[in-house]
Amino acid sequence: MEGSELWTILAWVLFWAVLIGAATLLLLRLLRRASVLVRICLVVVATVAVLVAGMVSAFNAMFISARDLEVMWYILAMASAVAIALSLVLGAGVSRNAARLVEAARRIGRGETLETSGPEGRRAAPAMTSELAALEQELEASSRSLAESREREAAIETARRELVSWISHDLRTPLASMRAMTEALEDGMASDVQGYYRKIIGQTEQMTAMVNDLLELSKIQAGTLHLRAEALDLYDLVSDALSDLAPLAAKRGIRLDGGGDRECMAVADGPSLARAVRNILLNAIIYSRPETDVHVSVGRDNGNAVIAVQDHCGGIPEEDLPHLFETGWQKDPARGTQGSLQGSYSGAGIGLSMVAGIVKAHGGSVTVRNVDGGCRFALKLPAGSLPEPSPAPASPKPGPLETTETNEGPGGTS
Repeated sequence: MEGSELWTILAWVLFWAVLIGAATLLLLRLLRRASVLVRICLVVVATVAVLVAGMVSAFNAMFISARDLEVMWYILAMASAVAIALSLVLGAGVSRNAARLVEAARRIGRGETLETSGPEGRRAAPAMTSELAALEQELEASSRSLAESREREAAIETARRELVSWISHDLRTPLASMRAMTEALEDGMASDVQGYYRKIIGQTEQMTAMVNDLLELSKIQAGTLHLRAEALDLYDLVSDALSDLAPLAAKRGIRLDGGGDRECMAVADGPSLARAVRNILLNAIIYSRPETDVHVSVGRDNGNAVIAVQDHCGGIPEEDLPHLFETGWQKDPARGTQGSLQGSYSGAGIGLSMVAGIVKAHGGSVTVRNVDGGCRFALKLPAGSLPEPSPAPASPKPGPLETTETNEGPGGTS
């Protein structure tokens, strides 16, 4: 074969390749919404067509015999059939796997959790390409994440409903009492008018404390609080709390005992931290047995400032410990409050959750454990400055707090 003939053959092959390639690209664009199977078959048919056109051009240029030309056509036909069959198998597999992924996406949309592994951990689904397998794994991970999110949302909604129900119960009791007393005053049936006035004021203080607690808790959970960092002597802060609550402790026959490092400095927001300490201390006074003591200590642990309150409440059931700092959780469904303490705390079941939010806003932690005859709450605060406010709503930002007290019982019964 001369050089001119070779260049002629190559020119014809290039012509057919460009022509068929352009036609294939146009068809692919027109069929861009078609099945993957159709598009794969189209590409294979185009490749075979380029090969056939090139072979025909070569046959015509080389003037081979009719018998040899017939054999070549048989070979081309067989090769084309095999290529198209393989493309159908490949396209069918890809299309089937794509359909499975579409169905998986539909299941995720319906709120189902994907489970593609067999009972022994082996995959029950047919093998996929690496790209489709990676997509399937991402769908599985998204499905699990959505399932966890739905569980958390359901738990939050349940807690919200219970909190609203419990608070409604707590508000209904003082409101009913106030209504009865005001009707008695209006009808002139009250024998002790001044006593009724004092009781109404006490009920009002109780409801005010509950409303303030809810407002502060909403700020903590929404991340809209602002804490002002200042150097504090925790010993003095605890001493002030002990002085404020000493009359209540004496009324209940509880002895308050404070101790620890006389100079335990920390960087914190004074009003909010004082509120947290008073909540814990008030909690211990209310639920300790009469004629016992409540011990408060201030110290350091691995460079962190620690305020510990130990009472004699009789201990907390182990199954209740994880729930103590949940908003609105209370063990006692009756949610009764002691009449002698009305006006001292809200009884809304949010005191410990507020303490946890305040301490967390300072970058610290609060823990509780059972000790001999009672339980021990420990507020641990890191040394140094306050943490930077987090933009996430779930992380409470620092902020100014009210000074009303709340309470949750050691068993979560207030």
